[in-house]
Amino acid sequence: MGYSLRILASARRELERLPAVAQQDVRHAIRGLAHDPRSPGARILSGAGAERIWRIRKGDYRVLYEVDDDRPVVLVIRIAHRREVYR
Repeated sequence: MGYSLRILASARRELERLPAVAQQDVRHAIRGLAHDPRSPGARILSGAGAERIWRIRKGDYRVLYEVDDDRPVVLVIRIAHRREVYR
């Protein structure tokens, strides 16, 4: 069973601002979330409350997302450089 992907408009804009090579790598990583949103490299953020926000790393960039198993949907919330993503 695969998950459908949804990307917030703000996350889409962040993705479009990335350098071309990083953009391609991050897009590939996001597509992989549809097959396995809790892959071995995925981590849940410790400060996340009931939202249960997950993160994957792709080079210097991070993708923050939520997983809804009831629907099944992966919602990408934020895409940014590692020094900015958690602010």
